[in-house]
Amino acid sequence: MKIAHFSDLHYAPGTLEESDRCFGFAIDHAVLAHADVAVISGDATDHRLDAHAPSLNRLARRINGLSGSMPVLMLQGTFSHEPPGTLRNFELMATTHQIYVAERVQQVSLHEGRFYASSGPVYSDEELREVLAIGADVVFTCLPTVNKGQLAAAVGAKEAGTGLEAVLGDYLAAAGRVNQQLRAAGIRTVGVSHGTVNGCATEHGVTMAGFDHEFSLGSLFEAECDAFMLGHIHKAQQWERAGRVVAYPGSIGRFHYGEEGDKGFLMWNVDVGRAQADLVVTPSRQTICIDFDGPPDLQRLTAIALDATDKFVRVRWQVDEEHKQSVDRDAIAALFGNAAELKVEARILPVVRSRAQGISLETSIDRKLERWCEHTDVDPAPLLERLQLLETGDAEAIAAGVLARLTEADLAQPCADDSLPALSTIAEPALKTFHEAHDDAGEAALPMPDATVEIVESASASQLSWLNDDLFAA
Repeated sequence: MKIAHFSDLHYAPGTLEESDRCFGFAIDHAVLAHADVAVISGDATDHRLDAHAPSLNRLARRINGLSGSMPVLMLQGTFSHEPPGTLRNFELMATTHQIYVAERVQQVSLHEGRFYASSGPVYSDEELREVLAIGADVVFTCLPTVNKGQLAAAVGAKEAGTGLEAVLGDYLAAAGRVNQQLRAAGIRTVGVSHGTVNGCATEHGVTMAGFDHEFSLGSLFEAECDAFMLGHIHKAQQWERAGRVVAYPGSIGRFHYGEEGDKGFLMWNVDVGRAQADLVVTPSRQTICIDFDGPPDLQRLTAIALDATDKFVRVRWQVDEEHKQSVDRDAIAALFGNAAELKVEARILPVVRSRAQGISLETSIDRKLERWCEHTDVDPAPLLERLQLLETGDAEAIAAGVLARLTEADLAQPCADDSLPALSTIAEPALKTFHEAHDDAGEAALPMPDATVEIVESASASQLSWLNDDLFAA
């Protein structure tokens, strides 16, 4: 039996182009591959949609067209993506084949194109005998998103926080006992659910490990299903045990930057005791994510931009607050002018100034200052001397002393510039009388030359008249 398995379509105004292109491709491929039944394992919409929203109209048209070729089973997904009651409208859109919406925990058989649901979580003994008597092409064990509020009300808040996996494991084990009888009668068994398997990987490469996830691989295989079709995780992955397979198809398209791997849907080939799931890749958008641990490298961006035509590009960097203006956003936008979309994300790191290590452990100001000098490679002696002066001296006296030293430095500066000795280093000459000087000179004194004095008459007034005349007269 061929089953086309779609999941996480996420129709919304912002994702409409991506969702509809990829889902339309997937439907065409499933129809051409002659799939017997289609399964949508949750999150057909991204959030609550108005009745007149174009995205809801396009999704309705796709589901309607799909039901023209095969029966469709739709599972309730995450409540924030698919508000309860949203999927019921799709049951009215069926054409040739039935569209069945599984909103509660139940088992559903498919026989000759019609779905028959159990009244409780699993088939009762009477219902099981009827299914075995009439026969079925396949029986689905449906486990939609669990309302944790209702679970907390039933088992207690503490148990609901950490014991969800155990509660669901008990149900899967009970369903497994029914599925064993179905498989023994030659009826295929398929599980369908929307949740997280402990240990799976997200589309961003993060391993999901914790106590609050819905499933363990062991509990899923204990359901005794030939195939277990999952939704919620956007990365395609699968596990196999003794021919039986548990698998996520991932999201139908690429809705976020940084998602790893191909996008698509799974084409299943299911027989009793054996299953095979092949990923069919959809034409999802191509993204380029460039991260810098510092300012962007324009040379590297230039090389990447050559192959970025019609692609979705995200450039991220981180710089400290003092250098945030060094990034030329306009230049980056110009490089990726041919890209389908450019998203730039800058992370500005605040400047954090921390105290010297261990300074708070010291008990005195002197030791704190010495510790700071050790970390900053500064000579502590002058600083300690001035600290002592501040602690013991008078503020006015300290200021007067500083001003006096500055004045002395200003007086000594001109002499120092002309390479002459300072005034303080020049000895003051001794004063002597003429006779003392003559006696000291004695015979060793140089002979004085004879000098004559010539008396010159002063100039006459007429000769000096030019000093008073107007030199610029005509």
